[in-house]
Amino acid sequence: MFVNMYKLFFKPFIDLVLALFAIAILLPVFLISAILIKITSSGPVFFIQDRVGKKGRIFDLYKFRTMFNKKRSVNQEIFKDNIEVTKVGYFLRRLKIDELPQIFNILKGDMSIVGPRPCLPSQIPDLDENGTVRLLVKPGLTGLAQVNGNIYLSWRERWEYDRKYVENISFLMDVKIILKTVGIVIVGEEKFLKKPVER
Repeated sequence: MFVNMYKLFFKPFIDLVLALFAIAILLPVFLISAILIKITSSGPVFFIQDRVGKKGRIFDLYKFRTMFNKKRSVNQEIFKDNIEVTKVGYFLRRLKIDELPQIFNILKGDMSIVGPRPCLPSQIPDLDENGTVRLLVKPGLTGLAQVNGNIYLSWRERWEYDRKYVENISFLMDVKIILKTVGIVIVGEEKFLKKPVER
């Protein structure tokens, strides 16, 4: 009963409160990041991309631009040593600052603080059963897969973590994921490499 109440009412309310609080606190970070991006490379400050939300709804996802402004495959996964990442972009990625504009996606109702990371529309045909289950909830700014290896996991491994999250959503799990995300920002993803998924 409490779990259902949390998913239906408390989680959306907490998302809204935390998003508003984060914007108020992080406004200087937003401004400094935007200025650094603009003065160190040509192109827009923000990178906007179609992503898949709850029940397959497509929405515009916001990020700070961290790469040189040129056309590239939307399916290209970017790792930290990619030469197309700008110097400022490397810093923004390392501290996860590039993802902060998604707070506005949370305010719009597209996303949640915690949930499976939103996939690209082109990935839909490749989703297995675990990957399909992740579409039952709003995607998140951070998630269970992101604190258990993230880019070091295969897509199928990430989807396993996503399904585990969807089937076990709770306030305590969300708090643990948020705290672990803070730890990753401080020490780096390498300290949180993949672990076997246990349902």
